[in-house]
Amino acid sequence: MRVVVQRGGRRGRRAGLAGVLWGAAELAVTVGVVVLLLVVHLVWWTNRQALAGAHEEVRELERRWTAPAGPEPDAEAGAGAGAGVGPDAGAGAGDGVGASAEPLPSGAAPGSASRTPAPAKESAYGVLRIPRLGVVVPVAQGVDKRTVLDKGYAGHYPGTAQPGAQGNFALAGHRNTHGEPFRYINRLRAGDELIVDVRGRRYTYVVGRTLAETSERDAGVIAPVPRSTVRPEYGYDEPGAYITLTTCTPEYTSRYRLVVWGTLKK
Repeated sequence: MRVVVQRGGRRGRRAGLAGVLWGAAELAVTVGVVVLLLVVHLVWWTNRQALAGAHEEVRELERRWTAPAGPEPDAEAGAGAGAGVGPDAGAGAGDGVGASAEPLPSGAAPGSASRTPAPAKESAYGVLRIPRLGVVVPVAQGVDKRTVLDKGYAGHYPGTAQPGAQGNFALAGHRNTHGEPFRYINRLRAGDELIVDVRGRRYTYVVGRTLAETSERDAGVIAPVPRSTVRPEYGYDEPGAYITLTTCTPEYTSRYRLVVWGTLKK
């Protein structure tokens, strides 16, 4: 009687190892595809959605402005609170893809009169135009990420001056994703115009100075007389009617803030 010896043990182990490696490779590819889709969603799709929504809001504002004027919105309660760190400052950012324009601490402008009554919180009430960059973006009250900045709007820091008023009309906006209205404000130069439209009024500011990088907690840049507390050689010394644009830097991070200042054109 012949005994047949099977020699498939090593071959079976190799086949099992190959199956494990193949499964791991498939899993890695699947995870890679999911991550890629997430990046596409954050960088491209949210951009398109926010940009389209922001442009529609501009059109809606302009339609309302040409209609018969209704009652002015109530002034926001507490618009002259003291300076310091606001509840919206630096909330919910995170680094890497999707990080964008985190607001600075909300600095108030005690006693600064406003020609434009403060609208209801988180509502769009104006339009910022940056001709050099081709930017047209709604301006909304507040700097909350979800309800203002992530919609592609420029957010007005609570407690700072309204357009055209003495003091500092300070705005925050995303640099990357969610419409990224402030992506290229680093390209602005002295003499460029920043135009702010509200119902029946237009205010033109002229870019005067920029601060390429400062701390996320540098509230001095949005003070009534803006001057960096981190780099005090940057800023202004005298009262006036200012505009401030703030956004994150470097791109795709929220580590520092980029600041552009302008003064009201007379």
